[in-house]
Amino acid sequence: MLRVQGFPNRLGVRGWVGGGRWGMERYLYTLHRLTGLGLLAYFLLHIVVTASRALGEGAWARAMDTVSGGVFKVGEYLVFAAFAFHAANGIRLVLVELGFGVGRPIEPVYPYKTSLDAQRSLAIGALAAGAALAILGAVELLVLR
Repeated sequence: MLRVQGFPNRLGVRGWVGGGRWGMERYLYTLHRLTGLGLLAYFLLHIVVTASRALGEGAWARAMDTVSGGVFKVGEYLVFAAFAFHAANGIRLVLVELGFGVGRPIEPVYPYKTSLDAQRSLAIGALAAGAALAILGAVELLVLR
């Protein structure tokens, strides 16, 4: 039996799919931060490539030739998929901060119940919306063009 820091893994695969020790929300938090940093990196690279326009027509043509390959097309899709997830999860976070999906307030009696179970449907909805946008983006970017 697998042991992590002295705790037995009693949940098996179900614990891995459901978030394990951390929970789904912790993984969403980590993925939200990573996609945000990735989008920031893309934004900065986009500014550098676009700024080559100021260096003349030749520099612009070289920059566009550099970023027009097949690898960059896949990268462009990954940026779109990251944006789709980041936007859907951001809307989920705004709704949670506004009090939607946190459940009714209860008296804080030990053992404390959390609102994570009430938020789970919002998290699944955000993942579904992000996945639907990513699939639509794949069809548009990789199939229809």
